[in-house]
Amino acid sequence: MPESQNTEYKQTWRDEYLKWVCGFANAEGGVLVIGRDDAGKVVGVTGAKKLLEDIPNKVRDLLGILVAVNLRTEGALEFLEIVVEPYPNPISHKGKYYLRSGSTLQELKGAALDRFILRAQGKTWDGVPVPYVGVADLSSAAIANFRKLATASGRLERKLLDEPDPILIEKLKLTEGDYLKRAAVLLFHEDPERFVTGAYVKVGFFRSESDLVYHDEIHGDLFTQTAQTVDLIRTKYLKAAIHYEGLQRIETYPIPYDALREAVLNALIHRDYAITAPIQIKVFADRLKLWNPVVLPDGWNLSKLLGDHASHPFNPDIANAFFRAGEIESWGRGIQRIFEACRAGGTPEPELSLSGHDLWTEFPYSPEYLAAIGEGSENKGGEKGGKKGGEKLSPNRSKIVEAMRLEPSISQVALSKIVGIGTNKIENNIKYLKEAGWIQRIGPAKGGHWEVLK
Repeated sequence: MPESQNTEYKQTWRDEYLKWVCGFANAEGGVLVIGRDDAGKVVGVTGAKKLLEDIPNKVRDLLGILVAVNLRTEGALEFLEIVVEPYPNPISHKGKYYLRSGSTLQELKGAALDRFILRAQGKTWDGVPVPYVGVADLSSAAIANFRKLATASGRLERKLLDEPDPILIEKLKLTEGDYLKRAAVLLFHEDPERFVTGAYVKVGFFRSESDLVYHDEIHGDLFTQTAQTVDLIRTKYLKAAIHYEGLQRIETYPIPYDALREAVLNALIHRDYAITAPIQIKVFADRLKLWNPVVLPDGWNLSKLLGDHASHPFNPDIANAFFRAGEIESWGRGIQRIFEACRAGGTPEPELSLSGHDLWTEFPYSPEYLAAIGEGSENKGGEKGGKKGGEKLSPNRSKIVEAMRLEPSISQVALSKIVGIGTNKIENNIKYLKEAGWIQRIGPAKGGHWEVLK
């Protein structure tokens, strides 16, 4: 059998292989075989009887655990099997922690080590107590906002909502002994970054992946971050395609409100706050990308995340508070709700990608929306792009015409850099200018040139 999560082969014994025993004990257990090569072929081990006594003693003295060491034979060759059971408490080797992952041995450091120790202790990251902060330090406005939301949701008894703040916080399971949990600080402190580095949201508008035009940051308690992030994106970063039905002005956004809100909620509630980088939302002319660090449950991958699954929040105390406030459902359907909202709104479904702990959610804009804003508003607030046969053009279209006048063979990529908008919008604007009689193309797409008619 090849090496696997639960099997490791070594040809001879070295004391450094105690690390592998440590790794098995911290994972699912396993068998370390001494006297087989990497292919699993028995090559035999010398001094097997002495090792039968030495190995258990070294494991006990250095790791503090017990293992079974069995002598096996194949033909005239002897080999040893060291059987390691999984241990409920963290096991270290000379002050360092190791974990068996697949067929490799990983030394745990930093945030990964913190997560491992918490899990071994039956704790979650948001359930860790925080010293030097009490209920009196929390924002009364944030707690009042929660009471209002929870009253509307009906998911908490009215008599509990009428209790003083300390009792409400305790009943929400946001305390441990005399201490507040990390979840309480994130949910209700006006400046949670004093205790959790990177606990905020950063939003930026980009011409390209590396060309940032402007950006904003959203700080405060998590309920405030949710509301302000969604509102900021809708009012400043996304352009509405505008049309009229009679005298009624209709605005259509590239991402449905419910889908955007659910994506922001998922990011804030389920992110790994041990990673000190903030949630990052990158807005482009033709798409929006949201990044947050995640830790999926053991055995989960992107397919499992996208499919049907039970609720398994990484930060259960934070998730519980948002559920009681009526902001989320409790059945692990956040991702599905995003897709459903996009389908209901007639917009493209998002694309999710996972690399390590990096989860990206990308919302592409529909061609219909891009065409609508190319022929309608170019700037936030619905600036008109000019009328057909028109005497006046919008600033961006004027720049395109002038650039073509100066350099008739100019490309769309060069126009994009000059005007400062994406190539998709350049193409839409060129379409308008041709139909309005401002320009015409002479010759083929490659090798031809533009002629300005007005």
